[in-house]
Amino acid sequence: MAKPDTDEIRNILKGLFSSQNLAVLSTHQDGQPYASLVAFVASDDLRQIYFATPNTTRKYANLMTDSRVAFLIDSRLNEESDLHSAIAVTAMGSATEIDKAVNNRFMAQYLDKHPYLESFIKSPTCSWIRVDIASYYLVRRFQNVMELHLDQ
Repeated sequence: MAKPDTDEIRNILKGLFSSQNLAVLSTHQDGQPYASLVAFVASDDLRQIYFATPNTTRKYANLMTDSRVAFLIDSRLNEESDLHSAIAVTAMGSATEIDKAVNNRFMAQYLDKHPYLESFIKSPTCSWIRVDIASYYLVRRFQNVMELHLDQ
């Protein structure tokens, strides 16, 4: 079987990201993992993932303590067939709180994808987070693993 090229991996990721609204965000505090569901949007070049969170949450506190994060985004339907047909990707990177007013292009994309979250994201206690992605680990067909490293 031929090794997939970077364009193929990028196309798979873009298709997955456009079809899924939620991701599992993994942060940690003192080495203890913590997972949260977040609504997300990815940049077209796949170098960033954006999400919003109230600045009173555990995930926000964890991000401010240690910016290293991982996302899990998948296509499962919670059925037996998922074992062979679902796609899952782990995205690893570093999170930064950014100014909502300065980054309104991605906020507009976020609201196009999640219009029901407009009042949430415009709340003064809501923080806008950008994750700069270093690597993607894509798994499909149960054990077919592909990697995309953006710093190379």
